[in-house]
Amino acid sequence: MDWEKLLATPDDVLERIRPGMSVFLSTGAAEPRTLVKHLMAACSAKLQDLELVQIVSFADAISLKNLQSQKFRLKTFFSGWVADEAITAGHVDLIPCYLSRIPELIEKRKVRVDVVFVQVSPPDKDGYSSLGVSVDVARLAMEQANLVVGEINSRVPRTLGDTFVQVSEFDMLVQADEPPVYFERWPAEPIFDMIAANIEPLIEDRSCVAFSMGPFFEAVGRALTHKRHLGIHSPFFSDALMDLVKSGAVTNRHKEVFKRKSITSYACGTAQLLEWLDQNPGVEFQPVDKVFDPLSIGRNPRFVAIVSARKADITGRIALHTGLGNVVSGPSEVLAFLNGAQISEGGFTVFGLPSRSREGTANITVSIEGMKNRVDFREAVDYVVTEFGVASLKGLTLRERAQALIDIAHPDDRVGLIAEAKRENILYRDQIYLAESARHYPSQIKACQRFKGDVEIRFRPIRPSDEEEMRRLFYRFSDKSVYYRYFSSLKAMPHTRMQTYVNVDWNDVMSIVGVVGKPGHGSVVAEARYLVDPDGGWAEIAFIVDESYQRIGISTFVFNLLVKLARERGIKGFWADVLVSNLAMMKVFNKSGLPVHAEMEDGVYHVRIPFDRT
Repeated sequence: MDWEKLLATPDDVLERIRPGMSVFLSTGAAEPRTLVKHLMAACSAKLQDLELVQIVSFADAISLKNLQSQKFRLKTFFSGWVADEAITAGHVDLIPCYLSRIPELIEKRKVRVDVVFVQVSPPDKDGYSSLGVSVDVARLAMEQANLVVGEINSRVPRTLGDTFVQVSEFDMLVQADEPPVYFERWPAEPIFDMIAANIEPLIEDRSCVAFSMGPFFEAVGRALTHKRHLGIHSPFFSDALMDLVKSGAVTNRHKEVFKRKSITSYACGTAQLLEWLDQNPGVEFQPVDKVFDPLSIGRNPRFVAIVSARKADITGRIALHTGLGNVVSGPSEVLAFLNGAQISEGGFTVFGLPSRSREGTANITVSIEGMKNRVDFREAVDYVVTEFGVASLKGLTLRERAQALIDIAHPDDRVGLIAEAKRENILYRDQIYLAESARHYPSQIKACQRFKGDVEIRFRPIRPSDEEEMRRLFYRFSDKSVYYRYFSSLKAMPHTRMQTYVNVDWNDVMSIVGVVGKPGHGSVVAEARYLVDPDGGWAEIAFIVDESYQRIGISTFVFNLLVKLARERGIKGFWADVLVSNLAMMKVFNKSGLPVHAEMEDGVYHVRIPFDRT
């Protein structure tokens, strides 16, 4: 077919429009800008009371000036980006719907489509054009419409997947005189790099991930470049994802859906991204009923839904972004990927956010009641991550969740959160918290060590939220181990006792825990601490290791770590009282290479270990 015979001017197209018609516009970066601009500028009496339908709106079609007129009414399925302001003002109609169910609405004419404007690449020699960077439901809309118009744009990439349409499917074609919608990359921000660094250990090799756009995802992309065999099943493809693929971290070998292909419905980014996507066999564009379907998502093992959050409350509810710079942020869109992660074997969800907003207000609060764009499904929130750490929420009570989330809030907000949580009966009324401890928490202290039997243990300073894990560790000890550690036959370790142990004054105490499992999760299997004497010269040392993890070198490691930390703080040496029968602890001291002076009295060694060998 000689497609040039279908060429027409935008004005020719608009002559075919009648009042009351419903006009479908392709989405996002694929918006047919030439047709839309002519439509918005036209003064014809025929162009009245038109209904515009667009899945995601963030370009010319959502100009508030045009929407405030009586000529057009925009319907959208997406509440993020700049659409949120227009929806709130009553200028845009939001259709609440899972994106994967939109094709059904169009097919059954619950959402009527009379006219379709789509942006396409130039036809090839066989007469095929590509829908480019937006597939969603465009093909289905074309099948339903009485008038189908393609806007040919030479700068639209010929993307692969379910993207190709024959020119014979168009009634009219228009040559574009506008470039596609481009989005500049967000500049690097240190706080997002810190959050991404805390997320990175959670993502294992061979995981499948979903991305969006914004500074948060730019940082996460950079943090994951050293991973191996990642898969991509993502609503949006961005420059950050392009860089991640280029790094070699993505192979898609271990996906179950579209194996060896990165899957998406949309691409938004720079001209360089669109050029890279042109005939790229590694990226496939598929309709929203495939990309946003939780069952399809969940078929991929180790699927991780990474979401940029605006606020979180201390029970695990999330408020998503509503404004510019955060694209996939409506609850219905996010929920598809959260559900997919819950279905996926080994899958989970991660919500990342700075501890404070750009205005300096707390992003972790006691309640987000009344906020828009909420995810109220606490059970779908596995991890919350800030620059101060990771809170793993799965399996925790509301009280434990509150402790974990307060631990990663901004240090200056934690005292207030504790007080308010106590008033709301979320935390115990007798819950203690040392304000200065939050500010002096030595977050720079971290280590990961592999021991005999290929046992990997992470070491970090103790936190108030370790209370339950420390109680569980206590109850795993034998009576003998308890007596060695506490010099008494303790039978119980209630909240009132343990909370004083995990809330430490870092000026006087150094406490390190050993944890097996992912950051923000896992079990405490060891704890070691020293307590500085009043004169500041020496410190008492004590440590204990879960009996299932003894005799693999943990005690020696934590002792040497405490020696290093004590020396850095100007401490001259350690002392300890050790029962004569506690041969294991004495062995750790004697093999340290430091001088050990021990005097026995009444079945107890009084041990002094100076750091100065002279």
